[in-house]
Amino acid sequence: MYLALLVIFLQCSELYAQGKVFTFNKVEIRVQPSVKVKNGAPMSIICHADISKTVDFQLKHNFTIFKNGKLVFMTISDKEDARYEIPVARSSDTGDYECTVTADGKKGFSNSIYVWVAGMTKPILTADKKEVSEGEVVKLRCELPEEVPPLEFFFRKIKTNSAPKEKRVPEQNQNFSEVEFPVEEGDNILQFDCFGKRQVRSGWESSQHSNSTLVTVKEPFIKPTLITRPSGNITEGDQIEFECSTEVAQMRGIEIILQKNRTILNSVRNEKSLKYSTVAIQEDSGEYLCKVEQGAVSKATKLNVFVSELFPKPTLSASMTKLDESKDLRLSCNINDFQGANFSIVRKSSSGDILLKNSRVLVIKVNVNDTGSYTCKAEVKGIVKESKRVRINVYAPVSKPTLSVVSGSPEVILGKPLQLICHSVMGTPPITFTFYKGNEIKKNVTNNTYAVFLDEDIGLNDNGAYKCDARNNHSSGVKTSNILNVTVIVPIKGASLGSVPYGEVEVGSDTAFLCSVKEGSWPIDFKFFKKTDHEVLLHEVREYSDRTIWHKKTMKRKDTGTYYCMASNRASVDVRSRPITISVILATWQKGIIAAFVLTALAGVGALALWWFLRKKKKAKGPSMEMSGSALAPNLTNEKLTRQSSDGNYYSGSGYIEDNENHMKSTDESKAPEQKGTDTVYSEIRKTNNDSMENRHSQRIYGHPDAT
Repeated sequence: MYLALLVIFLQCSELYAQGKVFTFNKVEIRVQPSVKVKNGAPMSIICHADISKTVDFQLKHNFTIFKNGKLVFMTISDKEDARYEIPVARSSDTGDYECTVTADGKKGFSNSIYVWVAGMTKPILTADKKEVSEGEVVKLRCELPEEVPPLEFFFRKIKTNSAPKEKRVPEQNQNFSEVEFPVEEGDNILQFDCFGKRQVRSGWESSQHSNSTLVTVKEPFIKPTLITRPSGNITEGDQIEFECSTEVAQMRGIEIILQKNRTILNSVRNEKSLKYSTVAIQEDSGEYLCKVEQGAVSKATKLNVFVSELFPKPTLSASMTKLDESKDLRLSCNINDFQGANFSIVRKSSSGDILLKNSRVLVIKVNVNDTGSYTCKAEVKGIVKESKRVRINVYAPVSKPTLSVVSGSPEVILGKPLQLICHSVMGTPPITFTFYKGNEIKKNVTNNTYAVFLDEDIGLNDNGAYKCDARNNHSSGVKTSNILNVTVIVPIKGASLGSVPYGEVEVGSDTAFLCSVKEGSWPIDFKFFKKTDHEVLLHEVREYSDRTIWHKKTMKRKDTGTYYCMASNRASVDVRSRPITISVILATWQKGIIAAFVLTALAGVGALALWWFLRKKKKAKGPSMEMSGSALAPNLTNEKLTRQSSDGNYYSGSGYIEDNENHMKSTDESKAPEQKGTDTVYSEIRKTNNDSMENRHSQRIYGHPDAT
């Protein structure tokens, strides 16, 4: 029975647990009274959870409300709503709100809603002083209570009959700001206020203006007065006096300054007035400023003064402003419609004026040192006036220019640029130089004493006809240099090497090496080398020709090897030929001796072998011959004769020598064409050498046929 009751209880519990099922239909957030709330009004943020359940049971909800992603409210409730109450809304409460609801492990999220609290609290402005003096500062503090930074503060200084002066101060971490305003000249009763701003989604939110704060300004001294004596009708030569004065509350630190334009004429300290006097001239006309300063306070008064002209400035005239040396120059000083002045003519220099003559007129014979600026001065009643400057230029004639190559040598390598310099030792600058190539003008240069010309287009025929002109403002005209002839150096091209004999040379014979070039200016330096482990210079020579021959006498077996030649001229470029190989072999007579020696040795060996053979055969036939007696004598005699005849043909030395002689002869005959060829090449070398001497001034050089 108990067991049955237990089973029934467990089944009922399981059915009850299975009945406690719920789900979030929706989580939403809303604002009361609306999403736009006036600053200072109450506001409620409501988070609502719409939940469906299988049965009616109690469910605990965890509500969390966020503003701009930061937690601002959290509560646990068995109800489906949670309220975040804000009794007094401020602009800092503006932002995006959202909420989440968590229940029994399940979570629901609302959408985001933007709430705008319009308006800001009224700022509070305070000043550290109610009364200040000119030159001091007023320190202001503006506060936005209950507002949260970042904020921007705007301070205003308001004066009567003038636009307010404003200062802007951003504050990132506090809801107040402080500034200082200087008190300036003319400030009397000042009014200050401030207001604040904050940035919202729709732009900028501005607060009301704060309360106005009044500040009274005291004047430390009055604006100065400036007078002149005489006060009017001032003429050059009159004594004029300036007086500047003020009234000051405290004398300490007071300073009075009198200035014209930017020039300070006089100043005093700790005095109420300043005086300044001078003999008036026309340049004293203008605006004068009297300024009184004390600390940071400054006040000024202006006065215009006009000084009548006693006499006009003199005028200096010259007979000529540009003239040749040794010519007469007349300088004359004059004042229109005025007589009775004392005149002097001076020359200006860096060390001061040089008096030339106390007179209206000066006549001098000039030289180049008289070039310079001149003026004249006129004096009446102690007033001195100076004329405008007149520039006088005296010219010495240019000397005949010299034209030369900058490098010093009148040579240029074909294809390289040529730099020339034209120079005149004498002559007053500026000097104009003109360069000519032939009759063609190439360049005009204006300089002091020289000019440089670069000819970058040098051809094979550009060997002369350069000249230059020089001229200046002297009346003598143009001077022309001598004609400059320039040698064009043609670089070496196409070096080649040949030899006679070519290829094989007999020991003890002579060999002629011919080195030639296709083109290149004379003289040409030829060098002959043998190529071993290192380069060996065998012979060198300088020739006024496009070729040279080097005779190497008595060739030896050690002279076998590879040879080449190198050619160069003043273009400083070494041109190397292709190498040739020379083999030194035995001479014909040496070969004959060796052959005769070998044949003689072979003949001797053959004779010895035959003698041994006959001797052996004779010993074998001896007994039978003795037994035959006299009957065999004729046969023996015949046999000896026959054998002697046969042996004579085999051992014939004369026949071998004759063959040897025929062999040597044929060898000599085979050499004869080569010797004939050698004579022919030697004659060609001699002919080439003669041709080279006849054409030693030619710029074009042809290759030697043996070099091919």
